[in-house]
Amino acid sequence: MAALGAAALLAACLAIYGQTGRAGWIWDDGLYITGNPALRTAGGLGRIWIDPPGINYFPLTETAQWLQWHLWQARPAGYHLTNLALQALSALLFWRLLRRLGVGAFGAWAGALLFAVHPLGVESVAWASELKNTLSLPLLLGAMLAWIGADERGRRGAYALSLALFVLALLAKSTVAMLPVVLLGHAAWKRGRLGAADFRRAAPFFAASALLGLVAVHFERTRAIGAAAAGPGLAARLGEAGQAAVFYLGKCLFPVGLMPVYPRWTPGPLWADAAAWAVLAVVTLFLLKRRRGWGRGALLGWLFFLANLAPVLGLVPMAYQRISWVADHFCYLSLLAVAGLAGAGLDLLWRRLPAAAGFLLAGIALVLAGESRAYAAVFRDGPALWSEAVRRNPRAWLAHNNLGKIELEQGRAGAAAAEFQAALRIESGSAEAHANLGNAWLGLGRPEDATGEYAAALRLDPSLAGAQYDWANALLAMGRPAQAQPRYEAALRLRPDYPSAENNLGLALARQRRWAEALQHYRRALRLDPGLPEAWLNLGNALFSVDRPGEAEPAFRQALRLNPRYAAAHHGLGLTLAALGREAEAAAELAEAEREQRRP
Repeated sequence: MAALGAAALLAACLAIYGQTGRAGWIWDDGLYITGNPALRTAGGLGRIWIDPPGINYFPLTETAQWLQWHLWQARPAGYHLTNLALQALSALLFWRLLRRLGVGAFGAWAGALLFAVHPLGVESVAWASELKNTLSLPLLLGAMLAWIGADERGRRGAYALSLALFVLALLAKSTVAMLPVVLLGHAAWKRGRLGAADFRRAAPFFAASALLGLVAVHFERTRAIGAAAAGPGLAARLGEAGQAAVFYLGKCLFPVGLMPVYPRWTPGPLWADAAAWAVLAVVTLFLLKRRRGWGRGALLGWLFFLANLAPVLGLVPMAYQRISWVADHFCYLSLLAVAGLAGAGLDLLWRRLPAAAGFLLAGIALVLAGESRAYAAVFRDGPALWSEAVRRNPRAWLAHNNLGKIELEQGRAGAAAAEFQAALRIESGSAEAHANLGNAWLGLGRPEDATGEYAAALRLDPSLAGAQYDWANALLAMGRPAQAQPRYEAALRLRPDYPSAENNLGLALARQRRWAEALQHYRRALRLDPGLPEAWLNLGNALFSVDRPGEAEPAFRQALRLNPRYAAAHHGLGLTLAALGREAEAAAELAEAEREQRRP
């Protein structure tokens, strides 16, 4: 029966998320995966742990992404299927955890099934970069199972395993930091009280949580938030935290109206904040009054729900608060509590009316699975995601901004400009949208307008390396390499691991005929990202220009290995071969360059 139950859980996950194997990249997948230079090289693995280039410190997650990059490069299927497998593993571990917590066989399996098929999990599983959620969860569940084993049998090995798995979970994503509170809650639930020994056993967990939690807060404040406004003051954040917690409870119980970007409600009013906290207090008091009966287990589940929401309610300022107070992936851990309590309730019904419990579970699971499968399809690619986000929430400035970026990538600069302007009408303080509008003006042949938008972006956020880079590109396009050069240098001061900026700084220097400096920057770009064909092309051009055709040839050939249809690289290689006296090969390359240029 256990094998059949496991197969059913796996089948449910596959039925919902199997389609993600055909999905593409979305949202910040470029930041974390396809555009992350630390994933490209062997040296990048050490940097992930010691000097991470990103905006968060999640080194175990980035290590997993590093391994995936070396397995399947920029092919998204492998990343999506990894998330699917981790979701299935979490469902299996959760089933085991519920059994260890005393939930009956039917109820434990039911709780695991409801977690596996719940629509609130879609954002975490169908979004490749949310590996931090899907990876941290099985580690957290493993830590809880090992803790229970140590608590029941007094085995030091199980205790050490629990602590080790918890530290790994923290290194995957720091929002699991509230586990020590849950462990104390488990001790109180099991024995009816807390003793000094319970606090001693939990102390190393609290220490690990505090240490890595402070690291996470430091990265959030200095990198994710940066110069951008993170949100209102503490009093307002307390109010919004209550409203967000009630929002998540409602979505767990009734997962309708889910959307990629929720409306960002205005802080307050005071009555709404008070009402939200009153709901939370009433539920807590109700369960406390029944803690000697069924409410005792429910109280542990309620503690798990609230504790795991605490890090993502905005009590500690988060950059995401500029977009919305809430997001489905923030509730991924807390969803376990609601699914587990639902499973325990179904188990009580099973003992009295097994047929009714079975039919009820089947009905709920089928409805949830249908909603999840439909919602997962929204995450198939960027255009589908952001079009749906705009449809469901027309005032989502981030959705307009990201839809505009897609339009720009597809060569529709006019449509892109309209989306960026829509984003700025909603959120005039978005430095990113100003910079992107500058890119659209540049694409429309309006470089002067573009530079005005880059200047506006940098007034709002002087730490925005991308705006310095884009401004430099505009100046280069206007034939002003000497003015572009300091902008590229400013971008590199802000972000030293910026291969495209190194490459284009080399280009600006080359156009000033400063070949030796240009060559240094091309080589730096290639150390950061050996897979950048433009840098290999520019390196080849520079070497050819200083009469070193023998060195230029392998650079052009590497550019063509990375991009066989690179007309400029074929042309450069043809000229180089001609300079080396290999006329037949040169003619073939020059002819190939012409063919590529004529391709639509």
